[in-house]
Amino acid sequence: MKKLLLATAAGALMAGAAGAEEIKLGISLGFTGPLESMAPAMQQGAEMAMKEVSDSGLLLDGSTVVAVTGDSTCIDAAAATATVERLIASEGIKGLIGGMCSGETIASLENVAKANGIVMISPSATSPALTDIEDDGLFFRTAPSDARQGEVMAQIIADRGIETVAVTYTNNDYGKGLADSFAAAFTANGGTVTVNSAHDDGKADYSAEIAALSAAGGDALVVVGYVDQGGSGIVRGALDSGAFETFVFPDGMVGQALEDNFGSEIEGSFGQNPAAEGEGREAYLAMAETAGFDGSGAFSAEAYDAAALMLLAMAKSKSSDPAVYKEHIMDVANGPGEEILPGELAKALEIINGGGDVDYVGGTSVELVGPGESAGTFREIQFTDGKLEVVGYR
Repeated sequence: MKKLLLATAAGALMAGAAGAEEIKLGISLGFTGPLESMAPAMQQGAEMAMKEVSDSGLLLDGSTVVAVTGDSTCIDAAAATATVERLIASEGIKGLIGGMCSGETIASLENVAKANGIVMISPSATSPALTDIEDDGLFFRTAPSDARQGEVMAQIIADRGIETVAVTYTNNDYGKGLADSFAAAFTANGGTVTVNSAHDDGKADYSAEIAALSAAGGDALVVVGYVDQGGSGIVRGALDSGAFETFVFPDGMVGQALEDNFGSEIEGSFGQNPAAEGEGREAYLAMAETAGFDGSGAFSAEAYDAAALMLLAMAKSKSSDPAVYKEHIMDVANGPGEEILPGELAKALEIINGGGDVDYVGGTSVELVGPGESAGTFREIQFTDGKLEVVGYR
C-alpha cells in the first residue's frame, strides 16, 4: 500500500510538471536611439515582474517566464518591425512588452502583431492615434495617452503664471500628437502659442530652428522631443544663444540624462511625466533598489506593470495563448477584486488560482479605460539647484 501511495504521488507530480511551460515574453525597446538612456531601467522593470512570477511557481502548473529582448531603435519603424518579427517567428514569444515610441509601436502592431495574434502592452507609447487604432483587442498600454498629457502640461504652465510659449516638437507621431494636444488645451485656457514647429532628430546644428523659435518669442520654450537626441540639441542651442531661459519638458525629455546634460543651466525649468504616487510606487522603488537598479526612471514601473498584467491575465484565463488571455487583461487590471501591489504577484496568483478576483494596482496605480489604456497620473518636476526634483502629482 505504501509503495502504491508513493507511486500515485510521483505520478501526480509528473503530471503537474508536464503541464508547465517555458513562456517567452518579448521586450522590444529602443536600446539604441533617442531614448536609449531610459531603456535599461524599463527592461529591468519588466524582467523583475517575470522573475517574481517564475519564482512563485504558481503560474500555469509551475510554468517559468523567460525574457527575450530586441532593439526597436525607437524611431526606425522598419527596424522595429524586423525585431518583432524575429521575436515572434524565431523565439516563439507569447506576448510583447513594447514598443517604446509611438510610431514604431504602430508599425509593429499593424505589420506584425495583428497578423500573428500577439498581445502587445506598451509601457511608453503615448500617441493619441493608438487610442482608436484597429488592434483586434491585442494592444494595451500602461502609460496614458498624450491627449491627457497635453491637458496636464497646459494646466501646469498656467498655474505658474506663464501666458505665452513657443513649442518645438520632434517630427513624428509622438511629437506632433502631443504638441497639438497641448496647443489646443493651452489656447482653450487663454494661453498663447507663438509658434508650433517641428524639428528633426540627428542634426548637428539647430541654429535655424532656434532662430525661428526666438523670433516668435514666448515666456518659455516647450520641448516635445527626446532627451538623447534633438530635444537636447534644441535646449543646448537655445541656452548658448540666449534665446530662452525657461523650458517645459514632457515625458520624452524627463530623465537622468536631462540633469546630467544641463543641471543648473536650466534652473527653474519644469515639466511632467507619467508616474503615480503612494504605496504602490514606494513598493516598486524599494524592489528596484534591492534588485540593483533605479526604479524611478521614466516608464520603468510602467514596464513592470505591463509584464505583470500579461502574466496575471494568463493565470486568469488558464492559458498562455494570446487569443485566450487577451480577453482577461482588463479583468485583472480593474476592480472588483483584492488590490495587488508590486511584490505581491505570488499573492495575486494564489487568489486567481483559487477562483478569486484581483485588482492590479501595481507601481503606477493601474486603471485601464476605454480600449485598454491607462487613465493616467503624472508627476510634476522642476529643476532646483541643478537637480530634477518631484514637486507634485496631477
